[in-house]
Amino acid sequence: MINRLRNLILPLLCATLIGACAAHRPAGDQPVPSKAPAGDTVALTASADAALKRGDCREASESYAKAAAGGDVQLARRATQVTMACEHLPAAWQAASRWRALAPSDREANALYAAIALKLYRTADARVAIHEFWRVEEQTNAAPAPKADSAASPIPHHAEERTARSMTELTALLLEESDASAVLIAMSGALEPSANSTDTLTLLGELALAAYDGQRATRYAQQALQHDPQDIAATRILARAYVMRGDAPQALATARQAKIHDAQRGGMELAEILASLDRSEEAHQELEQLRATGGPQAEIDRRLALLAYNSGDYKEAKQRFSELASSGEGNEGAQLYLADIAARDGDPDGAIAAYRRLYDSSVALSARSRAASLLLDRHSRTEALALLDDYAADHPEDELDLTLAKARLLADHGEADAGLEILSAELVRHPQHPSIEYDRAVILEQGGHVHESVEALEHLLEARPDDPTLLNALGYTLADHSMELPHAETLIRRALTVMPDSPAALDSLGWVRFRSGDMKGATSTLERAYSLGHDGEIAAHWGEALWSSGNKAEARRVWAAALAREPDSKPLKATLKRFLPDAQ
Repeated sequence: MINRLRNLILPLLCATLIGACAAHRPAGDQPVPSKAPAGDTVALTASADAALKRGDCREASESYAKAAAGGDVQLARRATQVTMACEHLPAAWQAASRWRALAPSDREANALYAAIALKLYRTADARVAIHEFWRVEEQTNAAPAPKADSAASPIPHHAEERTARSMTELTALLLEESDASAVLIAMSGALEPSANSTDTLTLLGELALAAYDGQRATRYAQQALQHDPQDIAATRILARAYVMRGDAPQALATARQAKIHDAQRGGMELAEILASLDRSEEAHQELEQLRATGGPQAEIDRRLALLAYNSGDYKEAKQRFSELASSGEGNEGAQLYLADIAARDGDPDGAIAAYRRLYDSSVALSARSRAASLLLDRHSRTEALALLDDYAADHPEDELDLTLAKARLLADHGEADAGLEILSAELVRHPQHPSIEYDRAVILEQGGHVHESVEALEHLLEARPDDPTLLNALGYTLADHSMELPHAETLIRRALTVMPDSPAALDSLGWVRFRSGDMKGATSTLERAYSLGHDGEIAAHWGEALWSSGNKAEARRVWAAALAREPDSKPLKATLKRFLPDAQ
């Protein structure tokens, strides 16, 4: 059901803007004024559809929200879909609230209400809707199935399996609209009191992993394994949770136990755990052993290619992805990795040519954005931006994502003020949109407007005081500019209470300790952050803390290993330029 709902929402904006949706007309099919009288539901609906055909998403959303206030369930449903597709969150909230008030047990109404609530960080409202969605699913799936008249009728799935599938689809929808920490808070609050099935507990465990909460993931996985000690999904979560918590022996023991119960899937998981622990050679051997015992060759080849890529062995990765692409097994994903390898190997022309072949593929957004970044590097600004603008013209449903990508690219290439202008225009089209507001605050700092960035983040925190992303962003911004360091550390530690194993937040904590003069605390925290995230900027911070502690040889080793893994990391290269100018 949720997949059907998602498929309906995403193309809706595109269809309406090219006139594929029939407009609602008042009696007599007369032209309607652009500004309909307040309270006139028919006129407001017609005005909304006319605005959509003109490409005016803001007016369409606001008119639809007003129309829904006096309309029926179907009108409220369509208003919610249009306003959500248009990313007009205040109007979407009005429409979804109306729809749910009219149909409080409607699963689609509760799903979209929860998605919009989470996007606005209204966690308590989302929790109520999720619980109602789950209640209706359980009630529906527990009902006796109608008697089949034909022996060919499909056998219904077990009620718990059907409910688990619906909850998984709902979770996927929520994760598209919000971050994992917010989804976990809402989902666990709705499901935890009654969670007693393996499927529900593993769902919560997966969410806890995505939200960087290894302890919570461990608890959910252990509870699931009490129901079914051989459940491979729960065992997988438990092994990865141990990795996240820094307990390598337990992680490996758990993965090896999974291999005993399921040699093939457990072997794949063991290889994954070894790779995540930076034991690449052992992971490679495990995958080759699986191949020798009849494991799926295409999947093994794909994992070996990814292992080489993530380890920084681009020569082997290129060979393996090329073989996957030529065999048809890797398809567009393999081609995207090959383009990325060309870029990291210092071949921008080859990379752009490879990205160009993917401009109209399923990975078009990534390919166009990365090609645009390379073009900006060589100051081909017009060509770079045209890559995103041309795609947006044909895919209006992706307009916001493309515009945000454009603003970030410009800021990353020294044009922060141009990026801010773009975001200001987007806020007119999408008022109070949290993603736009957050990106604006970040780009303000990139452009040197540090105090304005801090003020913007503080303003956002007033409405979302427990948002870990905002807490971490503000804390890091203050720390990076040596401002209010005790307050910065308090903010970051608050973020870590929500996502205790986040490499980004741990990096921020290590950096604020470094700025405060605590080199021992900084190096240990940054080491853990890098083990979880393997990000070039974290390596830059860790190496700087080691260098300042007098351990210059270890700093060089950290920087060299990180550069081999991520040779195009701008923060890492900037740090190397400061400390090792002769090595550039």
